[in-house]
Amino acid sequence: MFDRMTLQVLANHARAAAENMAHTLHRTAHSAFIKETQDFTVMLMDRAGDTFAVPMELGATWYPGLTCGRAISMIDDYRPGDVGFTNDPYSGYLATHTPDTHVWKPVFIDDDIVAWTGGHIHNTDMGGAVPASLSRSLTEIHQEGIRFPPMKLVKEGQFDEALLSIMGTNVRKPDLNIGDIKALVGALNTGERKVHTMIERFGKQGFLQGVAALKEQAEAQARAILKEIPDGEYIFADYADEDSDEANPCRLKLTLRINSDSAVLDFTGSDPQLSSSLNVPSGGDPRHTILMVGVFYVLYTLNPKILLNTGLTMPFTCIAPEGTVLNPVWPAAVGMRSLTCARLRSVIFGAFSQAVPDRMPAAPAGNNCIVNVMTRDERTNKTVIAAVNPVVGGGGGMPMRDGTNGSGADAAYLKNTPIEITETEVPVEFLKYGLACDSGGAGRWRGGLATEMAFRVFAPDTRITARNRDRSFFRPWGVQGGHAAGLSDMMVNPGTDREKRLGDIDTAILNPGDVLEIRSAGGGGRGNPTEREPWRVLRDVQRGQVSLDAARDDYGVAIADGAVDEVVTTGLRAAAQPHQEHFHFGPERDRYEQQWTPEAYDHLTSILLSLPTHWRFFTKTEIFRRMPGRAGATGVAAAFDEVCERFGDLPRPAPDLVDAAE
Repeated sequence: MFDRMTLQVLANHARAAAENMAHTLHRTAHSAFIKETQDFTVMLMDRAGDTFAVPMELGATWYPGLTCGRAISMIDDYRPGDVGFTNDPYSGYLATHTPDTHVWKPVFIDDDIVAWTGGHIHNTDMGGAVPASLSRSLTEIHQEGIRFPPMKLVKEGQFDEALLSIMGTNVRKPDLNIGDIKALVGALNTGERKVHTMIERFGKQGFLQGVAALKEQAEAQARAILKEIPDGEYIFADYADEDSDEANPCRLKLTLRINSDSAVLDFTGSDPQLSSSLNVPSGGDPRHTILMVGVFYVLYTLNPKILLNTGLTMPFTCIAPEGTVLNPVWPAAVGMRSLTCARLRSVIFGAFSQAVPDRMPAAPAGNNCIVNVMTRDERTNKTVIAAVNPVVGGGGGMPMRDGTNGSGADAAYLKNTPIEITETEVPVEFLKYGLACDSGGAGRWRGGLATEMAFRVFAPDTRITARNRDRSFFRPWGVQGGHAAGLSDMMVNPGTDREKRLGDIDTAILNPGDVLEIRSAGGGGRGNPTEREPWRVLRDVQRGQVSLDAARDDYGVAIADGAVDEVVTTGLRAAAQPHQEHFHFGPERDRYEQQWTPEAYDHLTSILLSLPTHWRFFTKTEIFRRMPGRAGATGVAAAFDEVCERFGDLPRPAPDLVDAAE
C-alpha cells in the first residue's frame, strides 16, 4: 500500500511526465492550431487504457476522464514501438469527430504492457465537403472527411508510409496533418521514457499499485464532493439556437439525481438524433468523457485540489437514450459536436447551480467559435488553410468576482494566436480584435466580456468556416438576480451598403476587400446588479467595458463628468425592481417558452423517442412547422395529429402517449 506522501510523490511524477509530453508536442507541432491555439491533449493511461495523469499547463482540458480501452482492444498483438491511432467516431467511440486524431502507445516492461501513453490533436483539415471538414449543414459522417478505424500507425518504430500516403491524398494540407501527427508520436515517446523512469524509482509492482491508488483517490474525492451536496433531483434545460439548416432550436435536458456519494445524469428529454452535424457520438457509454466534461469543471470548481483522472467518473452514471442527439446512430454526422458539448456543459452547470447555488457561477458564453480561412496567398502563389483565432466569450460571474473576460470558464484552454503570427501565415488584415462593451451580463459580479474580431481578405473565393456559431438567440443565463449576457453575432461588410448578417451560419465565401466581423456571447451576471459598488461600475465605464447608458439602466448608477452622481444613483437604485428568480434567461427564451413550455417540449420528445430513429428528426421538423398559432402540450399533440394524417407511413405511437397531453 502507498502511504499518502509517497502517493503524492507519484502523482507529481505522473503529472510532470504529462507536462513534458505536452511541451514536446507544443514545441514540435506544425500547425498554428496546435502550437498556438493548443487544441490537443496528452495523457498517461493504465493497463486498461484509463487516464491517470494529464497536464495542467498546456492543451485542452476536456479529457481527464478519457478511456481508450475500447479502441485499444480493436488492435491485436501490440509490440514494442507500436502506435495505434484512429479518427473514426464510430469505431470504439474514442474520437468524437474526424479532425481529432487519437493515438496511443504501449509501454512495455519485460514483455508486459504496464501502461499506455496517449493523446489527440485537432487536425486543421481531414478532407470532406468543406475546408476544415466541419459545418453544421453536413448530414452524414461520410461528408466529414476520411476516417481511419483503430489501426497501427507505427509498427515497431516505423511509420506506415502507405497509411500516411492515403491520408495525404485525401486532406487539403497534408504537410500540416502529418507533421502534427509525428509531433504527437514524439510526445508519446517522451511519455514512454518518463514511465520507465517512474518504474525505476517505484518498481513495477509499486508503479502499478500506485496508479490504481491514484484512481481510487480521485474517486474518493469526487464522492466526498457529492456527499456535501443536498440529495435531490435537479432539472435543467438549455437550447442550441438551431438544430440544422431548418433553424429550429435543439434542446438538451438534464435530470440530475444526487443520492449520497453518487449521481445519475439522465439526458432523457433531449432532442432526437439530428439531420445535421450537432450530434455527440457517445456510444451510450455511461461514463463517456464527452458527456462528463461539465462534471469535471464542477468538481474542480468545488475542490481545486482533486486529482484529474478517470477515477472521477466512477460515482456518476449517464443515461443518453440511443437515437438522440447525445447518442446518435451511424451514419449520423458529428463534426459540430463541440457546439452541442458547449450547451451540454451549460446544462450541467445549470443543474448544479440549483444544487449548490452559493458556489456555482453563472453561465459562460458557451460558443467557442473556431474560425478557419482557406484562401490564396498571392505572396507565395500557394493555397493556405489555417485557423486564424478562436472567438471565445467570457466566463459567468463568480461567487466572489467578475467572470473572466474574453476567454473564460470552460473554453479558456483555447489560446489566442498573436495577430502578427496570423497575418504572417495567412493573407488577411486584422481590423479589430478585443473585448465587446456591454456584452457581459449585469450583476453584483459582472459576466465576462465577449470577444470581437474583424479581418479583411484579399483573394477571390476565400472560404470561411466558423464552427460552433451559437448563442445568437438564446443568451447565456444569469443567476441569483444577475442578468443574461449579450448575444453573439457574425456579419460580412458591417456598416456598409453590402452588410449581411449571418447569424449562426458557419460558412461563408468572401471576395477581395470583404470584411468578416464576429462577436461571441458574453458570460452571464451573478447577483443583483444594483448591489454592485458604484466605484466598480465607474471603473467599468472608464475601461470601456460598460457604457454610460448600461451603467444607468442596468446598474442604477448615474455618472456625470467622470464621477458617480450619488444623489441620482440612490434614487435610481431605490426604484429598481431586481429579478427575483434564480435564473435570468433573457427575453428571447422567455418568449419562446410561452409557446414551447417545458411540458410541451417534454411531450414532443416523448413522441419522438417512440418513433423509429430515421423518422424522429423529420417528425420534429414537421411538428415545428405546424406550431404557429399553437402552444403547450395540447398544441404539440394537435400538430402531431396533422403530421400523421399527412404522412401515412409514419408509425403512430401508442394512443396513451399521444393523449398524454390532454
